[in-house]
Amino acid sequence: MPTMTGWQAVVKALKAENIHFVYGLPGSPKDLYDALYDEPSIKAIQARHEAAGGFMAMAHALSTGKPSVCFASPGPGCANLTPALLESLATCAPVVALCPGTDGRLEGKGAFQETDHIGIMTPVTKWAVRVPYIEKIPWALHRAFSLATNGQPGPIFIEIPVEVGRSQADIPDYIPAIRSLRTAGDPIQINQAVNLLKHSENPFIVAGGGARSSGAHDELKALAEQLGMPIMTTPSGRGIIEEDHPLYFGQVGLYRNQLGLQIFPKADLLITVGSRNEEFQTGIWKLFPKNAKFIQIDIESFEMSRNWIPDVPILGDAKTVLASILESIKSLDSPEWERRKENNSKMKQDYEAQVFEECQKSNQVPIKSKRVVYEINQVFGRNTIMVHENGSQDLWTYYSPYYRVLDRNGNVAPGEQTCMGSGVSGAVGVKLANPDKKVVCVTGDGAFQMYNQDVPTAVQYNAPITWVILNSFSLGWTKLGQKDLGERYIATDFTVQPDFVQMAHSYRCYGERVEKPEDIHNALKRALKANESGQSAILDFIVDYEDVAEGFKAYKKL
Repeated sequence: MPTMTGWQAVVKALKAENIHFVYGLPGSPKDLYDALYDEPSIKAIQARHEAAGGFMAMAHALSTGKPSVCFASPGPGCANLTPALLESLATCAPVVALCPGTDGRLEGKGAFQETDHIGIMTPVTKWAVRVPYIEKIPWALHRAFSLATNGQPGPIFIEIPVEVGRSQADIPDYIPAIRSLRTAGDPIQINQAVNLLKHSENPFIVAGGGARSSGAHDELKALAEQLGMPIMTTPSGRGIIEEDHPLYFGQVGLYRNQLGLQIFPKADLLITVGSRNEEFQTGIWKLFPKNAKFIQIDIESFEMSRNWIPDVPILGDAKTVLASILESIKSLDSPEWERRKENNSKMKQDYEAQVFEECQKSNQVPIKSKRVVYEINQVFGRNTIMVHENGSQDLWTYYSPYYRVLDRNGNVAPGEQTCMGSGVSGAVGVKLANPDKKVVCVTGDGAFQMYNQDVPTAVQYNAPITWVILNSFSLGWTKLGQKDLGERYIATDFTVQPDFVQMAHSYRCYGERVEKPEDIHNALKRALKANESGQSAILDFIVDYEDVAEGFKAYKKL
């Protein structure tokens, strides 16, 4: 067995787990980064802020379905990881976070940067552990990657005390974790679900992030096509199917388009796959279709009956469960199913034609944000990953077909925590993990101001991205709420704001400000051309803060 330090043992484990990037900021030169220096297969990505490094790792994991790694120094560095791991827990992102800990000989004595890391991280991770001695490092890393990727995926935190990381020992060969262990659903419950499907006149299936992380793309699509059944998604579930598919009908809850507002209430059978069915997705739990039966498929027992109570709960991996259901009905056929498919496809086609015409005619000044996101689709097209923020204007990217996710897994969205700025910095991780994809982040001006300091990280590591700022000179979501309170505006308007074009130039990016709708298309083409030449781009679109989607208006009335 080779003799090595604790941090060398960590690097050995990361290499065996096929990790190619570590996102974060180095601390002491004697810790992880000195060990990384001797391992050329793993690249240290120097973020400008620990939270940004965590968001990069989260977005990397969400875009690939594979685990990623971030690092922070002790005390405030570790604390800065909190929002990223909180969001990773919400999005079920398999992130492994590493941090040195206080020397055990000094613990409790008020040593430099001594902090209760485990106390901080336990509420925002699946598992937080302090490794007490060097020989336990391989076990801790193996268990970390196993927990991060199996069951309901999520973040893990590992603290390695100073003396453990710097000590030496004979370390055995590392055995990589087995990932994506799959559990099958109860056959009795699957038969019950099949029986409901056979007799349903208007079934709907809603795919959440759990469906995507399980890789259930083909099974869900085949099931929907067999039954002529509309597919809807949560934000995290987008990318489970290409959104130009005739049976994709948009998103649920807050994110319903006009088509969804009309047809979702008519469902007589609702199937949710890998979704928490939380507040935004369910319209504060008020939007369950009247008199519909409910099938819930989820890998995590904690999520069962957490919100809506299912008639048929199926605990299991989404891909495996859907494959079992599909096997039971694939030999069946019904003229009604084919008619349903044709009718639903025609309904969607007509609606999309209306939306496209609406977007093309949106020529008002200030610019309508829906026109911007529509044009992004036209210019960037396929082979694009959209990285979302979550504000009143960038919310337009959530509404299909204003913006359509045209590629499998071509979407990275925050979870229900919606940490502002997670997409701005997260886009860097997406591009590094997917160098052959075009990457666009649509953000509001508020979120961009929080994390634009990591635009240079993209430049430094040759990861060209386009950031589209929908600039309302305000915290738009909050301002709209203040308007409803009788225009009691306070602390929402940016009366002083950076010049984003000059900022772009200072970051060695292409920059452009756009104020007229007729200039949108060509500005986006110039940004894409810059990306293709290896240069990132920042586009500053001056938009109407009152331009919000019908689904948003309907949600506010609930």
